[in-house]
Amino acid sequence: MSSVVLLLILMYFSMGHMMWGWPVGPLENAPAYYLGIIEAVLAAVIMWINRAFFINGFRGMLHGAPNMDTLVAMGSGVSYLWSLYVLAGIMTGSNGAVSNLMADPVNMESLHQLYFESAAMIVTLITVGKMLEARSKGRTTDALKALISLVPETAQVERDGEELTVGIDYIREGEIVVVRPGERIPVDAVIIEGSAAVDESALTGESMPVDKEAGDSISAATINKSGFIRAKATRVGEDTTLAQIIELVSDAAATKAPIARTADRIAGIFVPAVLAIAAAVFVIWMLLGHGTAYALERAIAVLVISCPCALGLATPVAIMVGSGVGARNGILFKSAAALEETGRIEIMALDKTGTITGGDPKVTDVFTCKGASRDELLDIAAAVESRSEHPLAKAISAHISATTLRISDFEEVPGGGVKAVTWDGSKAVKLAGGNADFMMKNGVPEDDVIRLMKETAEYAHAGKTSVYFEKGGRLLGVIALADSVRSDSREAIAKLKEMGIRTVMLTGDRQKTAEAIAAEVGVDEVVAEVLPDGKEEVIRKLMEQGKTAMVGDGINDAPALTRANVGIAIGAGTDVAIDAADVVLSGSSINDAVKAVRLGRKTLRNIHENLFWAFIYNVLLIPLAAGAYTALFGGWTLSPMIAAAAMSLSSFCVCTNALRLNLVKLD
Repeated sequence: MSSVVLLLILMYFSMGHMMWGWPVGPLENAPAYYLGIIEAVLAAVIMWINRAFFINGFRGMLHGAPNMDTLVAMGSGVSYLWSLYVLAGIMTGSNGAVSNLMADPVNMESLHQLYFESAAMIVTLITVGKMLEARSKGRTTDALKALISLVPETAQVERDGEELTVGIDYIREGEIVVVRPGERIPVDAVIIEGSAAVDESALTGESMPVDKEAGDSISAATINKSGFIRAKATRVGEDTTLAQIIELVSDAAATKAPIARTADRIAGIFVPAVLAIAAAVFVIWMLLGHGTAYALERAIAVLVISCPCALGLATPVAIMVGSGVGARNGILFKSAAALEETGRIEIMALDKTGTITGGDPKVTDVFTCKGASRDELLDIAAAVESRSEHPLAKAISAHISATTLRISDFEEVPGGGVKAVTWDGSKAVKLAGGNADFMMKNGVPEDDVIRLMKETAEYAHAGKTSVYFEKGGRLLGVIALADSVRSDSREAIAKLKEMGIRTVMLTGDRQKTAEAIAAEVGVDEVVAEVLPDGKEEVIRKLMEQGKTAMVGDGINDAPALTRANVGIAIGAGTDVAIDAADVVLSGSSINDAVKAVRLGRKTLRNIHENLFWAFIYNVLLIPLAAGAYTALFGGWTLSPMIAAAAMSLSSFCVCTNALRLNLVKLD
């Protein structure tokens, strides 16, 4: 602000008096150098206030790495030094401006060669531009600030039988928190008493409240819309879901996208090139006989108009805004590279269970082999599946109330099934449950397995998953389960196709089951009966055909999520999947993956727009500043003052263009 005030005073003397004859009081009849000295002092003070340009600029030059500040410092510094030279000439009479300095009135022609106002205006306008730029960039972190503001400052906890109000930082894991209607939930917790409708829009972007009851998990910063609940804190402080989201958004904004590194390399070449161009412009105009003042003005204008800062801002500002928009919509990019790569996706591979389907299968059919009883089949199924965390195992355990068998040596084979040992008197008997291949690997005759597959073929045709059970190498039967397709999966896959993205479904289920689900949702390609390492191999091959994303939620998806160009974890998935992914969706819908791709594309387009305008600006205006258009367009030139204003405006425009991402409708 002080620079602007002093600049206005300087402009009054240098331009107001010379161009419009504004009064200058006692200086009306003073010698020419009086006004020149006043202008020099005012310009020197303004340059001192903005000395950071000169310190950083010349330091960069001394270290062999000239930067944006170098151009500003040289443009302003050369203008000031030239003006001092002219002023000295006026004071000594060596330039023929006046013959008797103390007797002659103000000589306007002499003062026209002074550029003190240009030297001061260059640094002032660029400082104002940086201030506007900072404000624009500040708005890019609004989403992050909004997330931080969601955390309540205090909470109600139960200690020693009393309900106390404590600061949020003093809640310990395992403590009981009390949340009443209308209050924000302070930590991640599990409800132990009561029920509530919880507004989770801050984390997932979903506007409809979710009903929660005892045993359900709740997250910090969500709102209890109705109902009194008591909950046990499971994650506090920096471990809460919200804290992790804030960290991810902050980290993404701090990292550089690959396209940003390219812009940095260009900017590193750009500054030395501009210095060389400015020197060449000065020499050319001197050789053309236009005089030192004119040649110097053109060279200074070239230095000032050049805008590597707009080039440098083009990518990081757009990345910051894009990451913030994603956070508001429950889409968390772990890095700037993840955001950029998501915008380039051509192929999307989707896990079936828990991603395309709801991941909550139900038992639909029980088929027993000849010689086996239904009770025996269910008893063994309950025994071996009760110790597994697999969704199918949980569904079977939920369907069968209890088991009379005691087992040992339990083992779970990812992508295959489970096995254990029980006793028939003193004799150990092996038990197993899993897919058909797993049965054969555990000693069941291949012919028996094939026969049972034919007898239960209708299950596969209906899209059901068959789990086979055996005891001591003898098949007992099949339990069939159906996993309902998510209500929005078909719509999301249709949107991906409209965007030109090829969809592939990956699953460990049998081919016919997978094909039935694929036909229902409309995916382009199905790869079934693949183990975790098989999924990773499929992703590797897809990546040879185009940029590939993998969407999954389970432990078995982790290798594929890590291998893909972009790993996208459904938020309701396992911690392993979330850790392996590049993008985390707070919600559980594939539609959020569609939004992530759309946001990535919009951000990438915004970056390209910013880079385009930064380049075009320099391509068009550097020749104008150099005076290249003088002959073509009747004397078009650009003064250093206007050049400084244009340069500041270009950076401001880049930031403002990036802010348009806040208006993007991801739906």
